[in-house]
Parts: sequence; structure tokens; C-alpha cells
Amino acid sequence: MARNVELLLQENVENLGIVGDVVRVKSGFARNYLLPMGVAVVPTPQRIAALEADRAAAVAVLEEQRGRRVSIVEKMEGIALTMTRSCNDQGVLYGSVSQRDIADGLQELATPFGETIDPRHIRLPQSIRHIGSYEVPVQFDLDLKVDIQVIVEPDQPLEEREEMEFDDEGELIEKP
Repeated sequence: MARNVELLLQENVENLGIVGDVVRVKSGFARNYLLPMGVAVVPTPQRIAALEADRAAAVAVLEEQRGRRVSIVEKMEGIALTMTRSCNDQGVLYGSVSQRDIADGLQELATPFGETIDPRHIRLPQSIRHIGSYEVPVQFDLDLKVDIQVIVEPDQPLEEREEMEFDDEGELIEKP
């Protein structure tokens, strides 16, 4: 049974805490990552006091970042991102649209946002593999969430695609 260890963070660790936090983590996480990387140490009153200034600076940075993210969420309200992809005649994409693609598409629209959008903030349950319109949530924090519309269009109209014909041996028949 894994036992928890109490450590003092010397750096911000996403989804764990900020500088100066005393956190309880599994012993394997402490032994394999936090301690060897110098991210955390065993807490003592002297170490906690030494990190108070760093903690205040980290809190200020997090509040500033939250303010920027609130403005980004307000600007993203009602955004529709249109992407053009290659697909077959049934509307199935040859590739897929992933979180990275959506983040890159939002980055092209980033002039109103002023900050890069991390693909981890895009909560896509699975890659988009068909032509159509999708509601995709973008979540920065638990309470900072906005739904954007992602429209995936074919690169060629589906009706105008030529159907390939094959003979009995499976050879392609060229049309004049």
C-alpha cells in the first residue's frame, strides 16, 4: 500500500500546487520525480519561511494569469473556428482534427486573445473524424470554461467528386 509523503514545493507544479505549498503526494511520485528534479524538499520551518517571498510572487503571477484567461474566455464567447480538411465522398476525413489542430486554429485567431492557447485546455473527448459542426469546450480552470464551435468543411464539394471506376481485374478505368 502506497503511503503519502509530505513535501514543500520549491517550484510551481501544475495540478499540484505553487511555490511554498506543503503537499501530500504518493511516495513513488516524490521519489521518482519531485525529489530528483529538485522540485520539492522535506518541509522545515526555515525552508517554509525562506520561500514566503517566492510564494507571494507566484500568487501574483497566478492572479495576473487568471485575469488574462478571464478576458480570453470573454473574447471566445460565440467564436466559430472553420477548418478545411480532405475527406472521402461520404464526409469521412482522411486525417482527423485533434486538440493540437484546434489550438493552432485558435492561435491564428489569437490577435484578439493575446496569449497562446495550450492544447491541454481544449477538452476534446475524441478526435473529430467527420465533416460537420461540433461544440468543443475550452477550459482553463474549473470555473473558466467556454464552448466554441468548430466547423469542419471538405476541401472539395462532396457532389463534384468523380467516382473512380475499376474493371474486372481491379485496374482503374481512365475516362477520356
